[in-house]
Amino acid sequence: MDEVRNTVLISCAIAILVCIWKLVNTLWVTPRKLEKHLTNQGFKGNKYKFLYGDTKEMSMMFRESRSKVLNLDDDDEVLPHVIGFSYQSLQKHGRNFITWMGWKPRVTVMDPELIKDIFVKMNDFQKPRSNPLGRLLATGIVSYEGDQWAKHRKIINPAFHLEKLKNMGPAFQLSCGEMLAKWEMLISSSGSCELDVWPHLQALSADVISRTAFGSSYAEGIRIFELIREQSVLAMEAFQSLYIPGSRFLPTKRNSKMKAIDKEVKLSIRKIIDLRLKAMKVGEANYDDLLGMLLESNMKEVNQHQNKSHGMTINEVIEECRLFYFAGQETTSSLLVWTMILLSKHKEWQSRAREEVMNVFGDKNIDIDGLNQLKVVNMIFYEVLRLYPPVVGLARKAEKEITLGDFSIPSGVLIGLPIMLIHYDEKYWGSDAKKFNPSRFSEGISKATKNQVTYFPFGWGPRICIGQNFALLEAKIALAMILQRYSFEFAPSYVHAPRTVLILQPGHGANLILHKL
Repeated sequence: MDEVRNTVLISCAIAILVCIWKLVNTLWVTPRKLEKHLTNQGFKGNKYKFLYGDTKEMSMMFRESRSKVLNLDDDDEVLPHVIGFSYQSLQKHGRNFITWMGWKPRVTVMDPELIKDIFVKMNDFQKPRSNPLGRLLATGIVSYEGDQWAKHRKIINPAFHLEKLKNMGPAFQLSCGEMLAKWEMLISSSGSCELDVWPHLQALSADVISRTAFGSSYAEGIRIFELIREQSVLAMEAFQSLYIPGSRFLPTKRNSKMKAIDKEVKLSIRKIIDLRLKAMKVGEANYDDLLGMLLESNMKEVNQHQNKSHGMTINEVIEECRLFYFAGQETTSSLLVWTMILLSKHKEWQSRAREEVMNVFGDKNIDIDGLNQLKVVNMIFYEVLRLYPPVVGLARKAEKEITLGDFSIPSGVLIGLPIMLIHYDEKYWGSDAKKFNPSRFSEGISKATKNQVTYFPFGWGPRICIGQNFALLEAKIALAMILQRYSFEFAPSYVHAPRTVLILQPGHGANLILHKL
């Protein structure tokens, strides 16, 4: 009996020692080995701090930036304000630096050829698994890899074909027309009014998504948008704190709230899909919106191969729809609000854009084909996306030990692709890199970038954002309709405070004075 007990005790002791060693290896030995390897490769950064790495300093700088506002004319302060830790690391350590995301090193690269290599070799450099709490916001095609990504991309792609999107033009115009009608009611007898346009542009993008993706109205989908917005704030808090494996199962207030929101959003979208599937069975379905085209494409794929595994499950369709709701609304509203802010600051460009719109359309309805003639508007959008991209940086992970240029990157190392740092880099954009100058895009993106990967507000390569054309088409129609009816300038109450809540947005709204034309 004693022998058995001793054997059990020894086994338990060995198991405990193994667990302790694994923990020490994960949290100390491996990070120190990686630190030495990466330093020898030429990467510089702060010394690894046990468990937390740089996350405490990053969170502190993020919180400090939220309490500050910027001088509208001080373009040099935008980067330190929005991406303070990355900007500081660049100044301190040079163009190839290490950031410790807890016990995991992330190397940031700023060489366009290396960035191109990373985007092209999508199987070698995959998207890192995010904080599990972040996945409660949206997954879908943006989070998939390999065969699963290829399958979803193939099924979703037809819905975002440019010819299909053109058919959604009337819905874009209807939503924008309703927003402008609300503005009309706010105009005083003097022909002007002060208005925070940010919530209006968010509502516009939400209404467009409701109509074009689900054939419903904003009123029907408003609860989903409110929930997703709340989830975005909670997800951002989760990203800014150190994630300890397994902590998502703890019954904390944030965990419980995020899970409750996740459940409600999924149930709401499930109801929309179930109603559509019932309509399809009796031949009364609408296939003109994104959901209809997605379900139709999915059905064709299954029927073609006579195998359900070639299509998406209902749960996968729900995730793609949730991604429509989140990305479709946030990206376009961010682009529009920063465009209005920058055109309020640079009124000469507002005048040039309005003159172009009036020359092409006059005061008539927007013709979709006529949008191709809006060269100045295109230049303005490209420049806004350069200076205020919706997403300020992307990340990848080396799936195996791999050579990247002159560097040897160990398996599992994270790689930062700093969109905003590169978009502001004088090495690639000249001495006026921090200035608003749409003329740099007068001959298109390729000419402006000299065919280098120095501009990627929607990503780049095979995984470039599938909704890019959707966002730009909606933004062009909205801006053209606004310019036809209003001029706008800063209100005295406007406060410049760009802030990242997953996407880059105005932290104190966008208070402008609208003047009816």
